Amino acid sequence: MRHHTKDKGDIGLGHIIGDLMQVGIQVALPLSEHLPFDIIAISEHGELRRVQVKYRAANEGVIRTRLGGSWADRNGTHRRRFEPDDFDVLAIYCPEPRLCCYLLTGELPSDSVQLKVSPARNGQVRGVRVATDYTDPLRIFQRH
Repeated sequence: MRHHTKDKGDIGLGHIIGDLMQVGIQVALPLSEHLPFDIIAISEHGELRRVQVKYRAANEGVIRTRLGGSWADRNGTHRRRFEPDDFDVLAIYCPEPRLCCYLLTGELPSDSVQLKVSPARNGQVRGVRVATDYTDPLRIFQRH
């Protein structure tokens, strides 16, 4: 039985891996799916970054990503809060427009991220995060 949400996650993971490898960043896949990150990015100098990957479609010109995780079992739906030490980089794949965005954990708020893929209708620019500012995969090895 196919699981639509898992398929989207696999699509996002594939795009992020391809994007990283095109600029010379090697990728390692962890054996456990119970880790708080999906892949390990390795720079040409051997630096490692734990990367959490999300697939998110833009809605009304905004990519919205809640931080943390959720799962359901016989006891109901559960949420796990985002902890800054869970991973080093949040990578978001957005299918339309086709974008891969990379945010360092120090750039993340504690609950959710919003990235604009189109200009605000009211012309607001102050306090707005523009998705294209985060598309360079090499930024994950920059020091902030």
